[in-house]
Amino acid sequence: MSGLSLSHLQLSHFRSHKRAVLDIDARPVAIYGPNGAGKTNLIEAVSLLSPGRGLRRAGVGDISRRPEALGWKVSATITAPRQSYEIETGAEAGQSRNVRIDGKAAPQIALGKLARVLWLVPAMDRLWIEGAEGRRRFLDRATLSFLPNHAETVLRYERAMRERNRLLKDMVRDAHWYTALELQMAETGAQIHTNRATALVQLATAQADTKTAFPTATLSMVQADADAPLTEEALKTAFADGRPRDMAAGRTLTGPHRSDLDAVFADKGVQARDCSTGEQKALLISLILANGRALAAEVGAPPILLLDEVAAHLDAARRAALYDEICALGAQAWMTGTGPDLFAELGDRAQYVEVTESAGISAIKHEAAP
Repeated sequence: MSGLSLSHLQLSHFRSHKRAVLDIDARPVAIYGPNGAGKTNLIEAVSLLSPGRGLRRAGVGDISRRPEALGWKVSATITAPRQSYEIETGAEAGQSRNVRIDGKAAPQIALGKLARVLWLVPAMDRLWIEGAEGRRRFLDRATLSFLPNHAETVLRYERAMRERNRLLKDMVRDAHWYTALELQMAETGAQIHTNRATALVQLATAQADTKTAFPTATLSMVQADADAPLTEEALKTAFADGRPRDMAAGRTLTGPHRSDLDAVFADKGVQARDCSTGEQKALLISLILANGRALAAEVGAPPILLLDEVAAHLDAARRAALYDEICALGAQAWMTGTGPDLFAELGDRAQYVEVTESAGISAIKHEAAP
C-alpha cells in the first residue's frame, strides 16, 4: 500500500537541536541514543505536523532551544499517496504558532487533512488508571484522525463553554447572555458525541477478526450521568435548566467534556484499569495499531506512527510481533530506544538514526542497519 511518510525533516532551534536535518525513505525509522540526547524531541517535532500541541502538549514558548532564541521552526516534506506537500510550522519569540503549506499560510486544522499522525508515549502508560481527561484526549486524537474537522468542533465547544463558565462565576442571571452560547454548545456538543461514536465504530471494526499478537479492547463511552443529554435539543434544554446548579458550582456540569472512555480486555472480560501494567501497555499498542488499520481502510494510507520508548518493556517475541504488524501495515513508524539492539528484529526493513550529545550539541547520524 502506498502510504503517508516524511521524506525530509529539518529543525531549527527546536528543544535540544540547534539544527537537525534528516532525509529518509518511507520505511520505519529507528532512533537510538543515550537518554537526554534528543530522541523524543525529534518525534515531538513530527507530532507538530498535525493539529494541536503535539505529544508533549507543550506551549509554543516552551519549545525553543534557548529562552533568548528568536523562535523555533519545523520544516518537512510529506509524501501522500497522490502528491507531496512542503509544511512549515513554528513560532517567533512571543508569538503564536504559525503554519505554512506549500509556502502559503494555513490554519492548523488544515494539517489534519494532510498528515494523519498517531502517537504513544510513556506518559500514556497510566491512561487507564488516571483521570478521565487523558482518556477523552486519547479518544479525541483518534477521532481527529478520522474526522479532521473534529478539532475545530471541539475548539468551538470549549470556547463557548469558557464564556458560559465566566458568566456563571460572575453570577450573571439574565438568560439573554446565555442563549447564543448554549445554542453553540448544544450544536457542537452533539456533533462531538457523534464524531466520537463514529471513531469507536471504526476502531471496533478494525479490531474484529484481525490476527494480532496484542489484546483486543472493547471500547465504549461513559457519561458522567446516566441520563446525560446527547442530542442537540437535549443539550440545549439541559444547559438552560442547569444554570442554577452550574452557577452554584461555577462551571458547566453537563456536556461532552464530562464523558469518559471505558476499555475492557475483551478476551478476559477485565476492565483495563484492573489489568497488569504490561497488559495495559499492550492494550494501548493494540488500539494504536487498530487506529492505523482503520485509517488505511478509510483513506487508503496508514498514518505516521510515533512510538516513544515503545520497545523498552516488551520481550523479544512481542517486539518482533509489533515490528511485523507495523511493516504489514506499511506505516512509517518513528520509534525511539536507548540502543540498536531494541530494533534488531527489524533488520533492513527499517532505517536507523543515531542521536548523540557532545558538549550540549546533538549530532544525528542516518545509517544503515547496525
